Amino acid sequence: MFKFLLLLLLPAALAAAQPAAAPTPPASRPQPNKPAAAPPQHPARVNPDAPDIPITPEKPKVAASVKPTGEEALSLQIFLDDSRFGPGIIDGKPGRFTELAVQSWNEAHGYPLDDWTAVLSAARQAVPTPLAVAVVPDCIKDWVNPDLPTKYTRQAKSKRMSYRSNGEFMAERYHCDEAYLAELNGNQKIDKLEPHQSITVPNVEPFTIEKITGATYKSDPVMSLRHAVVDTKINQVRIFEAAPAALVVAEPDGDSEAAAAPAAPRPNRGLIASFPITPGEARFIKFGVWEVRNAVELPIWRYDQQLLDTGKRSSDSESLEIPPGPNSPVGIFWAGLSKPGIGLHGTANPETIGRARSHGCIRLANWDAIRLPTLIRPGTRVEIR
Repeated sequence: MFKFLLLLLLPAALAAAQPAAAPTPPASRPQPNKPAAAPPQHPARVNPDAPDIPITPEKPKVAASVKPTGEEALSLQIFLDDSRFGPGIIDGKPGRFTELAVQSWNEAHGYPLDDWTAVLSAARQAVPTPLAVAVVPDCIKDWVNPDLPTKYTRQAKSKRMSYRSNGEFMAERYHCDEAYLAELNGNQKIDKLEPHQSITVPNVEPFTIEKITGATYKSDPVMSLRHAVVDTKINQVRIFEAAPAALVVAEPDGDSEAAAAPAAPRPNRGLIASFPITPGEARFIKFGVWEVRNAVELPIWRYDQQLLDTGKRSSDSESLEIPPGPNSPVGIFWAGLSKPGIGLHGTANPETIGRARSHGCIRLANWDAIRLPTLIRPGTRVEIR
């Protein structure tokens, strides 16, 4: 099904091999008005005939020659993002996280893991126009503070951990970084963005931070039974309808050609989402199976240097409370686990996901973290491995 955004679609093609001059946007339409996280839609229960869920996916086996480029690559990333198989930052340049997202999508739909044919076809149909024009909203004035302090002692006295620039606000809104917005629009335009201006953006469901209310999420009869696997080797979290089971491989009887022929892959309907993550430092990773105990939007973060250095909390008098906001070290969402001090959460630096270690928790880009309460709830088991 074609995706519809209340954006003015931009038919200009994205350069296939190298950055091109910023396209000239047509006349603008009203800014899209979509929520950051729609009310949870409970998918059907697991198909009892579905195959067992592998605990850890195989490594991607994608040859560079089959990777799409240009407009097709951008459509693919947007399609995967909208399908809840996060490719990381959208930039039209498929990398390791796009490969992992393709692999997860293929597994969920019953295609060979290293075959991009089906997912590219689906992406072309769902996202025929990968670029759009967006209008900078008025609310940007409430969420940007160029003078946001850098020291925790001063941040603790701030009202909100805001964005530091209008460019940062718009980049996170459309699941990309400022460098890619500058590639599409030019550095000068992004550096001097003001409300009501129009810019070219990826045609993705926007992350509308102004609609986040600070909600606290309770257990849910469906979502609390789900199971998340945090794989610290490939930097990905995969969310299943039920706990994964190890695959049992039966030895074929005889040596007939029929017995030797590999079985066609079957859809793994139990796999419902996957996102790139940054795990904690090796010395702080808490391997094992834990349980989500709480889930809250716009959390206050307790800065405790002793906890970060040693994994042990200090006294309350030695800690600071950092206010909520997109540039909080825990981002805009926190799902605390039964292991004290450990949780799944957002980040102030989405460009570092998968490339820099945290102090022990599991970090996601804010636009992925805000989807977690539509997928998991208190009671969900989280396996860190």
